[in-house]
Amino acid sequence: MYEKIAIPILSLIFATLIPNMVAAETVMEKVARTGVLTAGTSRDALPFAYVDSQGKLNGYSVDMLTLIKEQLEKDLDKKIKLQLVGLSPSERITKIVNQQVDIVCDASSFTWKRDKKVDFSVSYGVTGTQLLVKKGSNLGSPESLIGKQIGVLAGTTNEQAIARVQPRVKRVYFKTRAEGYTALQEGTIDGFSSDSILLEGWLQQQKNPDAFAIVPPRPYSQEGIACMVPENNSKFLDTVNYSLVKFMQGFVNGNQQYVTIFDRWFGSQGAVALNRDLRDLVVETMQLVIEFREEIPKSDL
Repeated sequence: MYEKIAIPILSLIFATLIPNMVAAETVMEKVARTGVLTAGTSRDALPFAYVDSQGKLNGYSVDMLTLIKEQLEKDLDKKIKLQLVGLSPSERITKIVNQQVDIVCDASSFTWKRDKKVDFSVSYGVTGTQLLVKKGSNLGSPESLIGKQIGVLAGTTNEQAIARVQPRVKRVYFKTRAEGYTALQEGTIDGFSSDSILLEGWLQQQKNPDAFAIVPPRPYSQEGIACMVPENNSKFLDTVNYSLVKFMQGFVNGNQQYVTIFDRWFGSQGAVALNRDLRDLVVETMQLVIEFREEIPKSDL
């Protein structure tokens, strides 16, 4: 009789515990078990992450994810498949918290609000917040934005920067950057706010780039680009940071493998040719990051 009672009770206990055991699995444990690293990235953030002409997710941040995958293979001593998932800015943190992706690398930047839900890697790039406007526009200064309709993507640091610079601006929300660019071209907004490098990327792809301008000359904000990972995954974050610092140290020291990766996206013949000031800013950011960390052994570069 007692056995008949005990079996259902034990079954109920295990049914309750197993979901919690699965939920407690770390990213490293999950990747070791499945052999798959599921990574979220942008569809429209050229040159960081975007859908290319072949319909594949590509970009500077995707290359960083590939380096992270390769380092995971060394750390776990097994082959790992990198599975990319295209995400909108509003989906990134939710997908990480819900364990639908293991990491997000796109054009994300650190904020204290985001840091309460996810953990950030070291910065492997830098950008800022500027406006794309039509040529001849007088927008740029904080005062010039009063009452103007400025396109933003909800939940981005660009939205926050514009609101901080001019609280009396009229923010117009779009789901994608493409919608924002179209609205500016059609004249339904006065300007579109985004990351400096992303705006440069869009502008350099246009047939009539002289019809637009990026303002102001000095960005409203300066932000480091980093990957986001689930909280309480220190071993995985160690691997991510090691991969990124190794790349940056190699690039700064002139390692051809890493120089080629950087120039593919930001060189004079790259996807988005950075002007000297912006390129110098990116390199200086890398130098600052690696300066405060132990040097990666040359044998591992």
